Amino acid sequence: MIRHQRAIGAASLEVAAHGLARLHQASPLRILFPTPEPGAPLEAAFVNVAGGLAGGDSIESGMTLHAGARAQITTPAAEKIYRSLGDASHIATRISVAEGAVLEFLPQEAILFDGARLRRRMEARVAPGGTLLAAESVVLGRIARGEAWRHGGLHDSWRLHQGERLVWADAMALEAEARDAAFGLDGADSLGMILLLAEDAGRHRDLARDLTAGAASLLRPGLLLLRFLGSAGAVRGAMAGAIPALRAAALGLPPVLPRLWTC
Repeated sequence: MIRHQRAIGAASLEVAAHGLARLHQASPLRILFPTPEPGAPLEAAFVNVAGGLAGGDSIESGMTLHAGARAQITTPAAEKIYRSLGDASHIATRISVAEGAVLEFLPQEAILFDGARLRRRMEARVAPGGTLLAAESVVLGRIARGEAWRHGGLHDSWRLHQGERLVWADAMALEAEARDAAFGLDGADSLGMILLLAEDAGRHRDLARDLTAGAASLLRPGLLLLRFLGSAGAVRGAMAGAIPALRAAALGLPPVLPRLWTC
């Protein structure tokens, strides 16, 4: 059996109230630090310098915010998931937010080429008094080229802890052949979500419902979830409108997207 060379990348950072405290990176994952606007929190961009993930490749990113730290973490472009010869591509993300810290985790979408298989896992631990604004999205196929995602698989899972308590868990397993079924995505080629964990998240429930045409829920006190489903352009546009609105309302920050989203 032919064994193909695989990329295994990792990168992590720790942020303290005074700024960057620790950095680790292993190819093909790198972390860049755009110069933030005056008064803005630290900005970091996780970059896959290989340009995408083939089947069997894996990348793992970690971010830790200590007490009083603030940071915005994003990606400079969509993550491309190439057609697989059998193995899945793996993306794992681990987040830790201390009391009084505020993290915006706002990566751009993952694009699944036809034949791609992706397993994506997120684990976040947020201390009571910490704040997390997070977004994730997937595009099924290279829509601009007229390519549909007809073969492959997607497994997406989230685990969110507040203190020592698991407060939300979510998982989805989707085979491309079932995408168009009514019990699948009913023909949609993109899906996304935004999560806000903050002490006053409930105050923004009506705003969230307005931003999603009702597809938002206050899952528990302090935990707000927005979901998006539809065409790639519509989902990105809706999320690009919701992120600045929530950023301003919940975090007291300017109502703008990460600059790398608009470059």
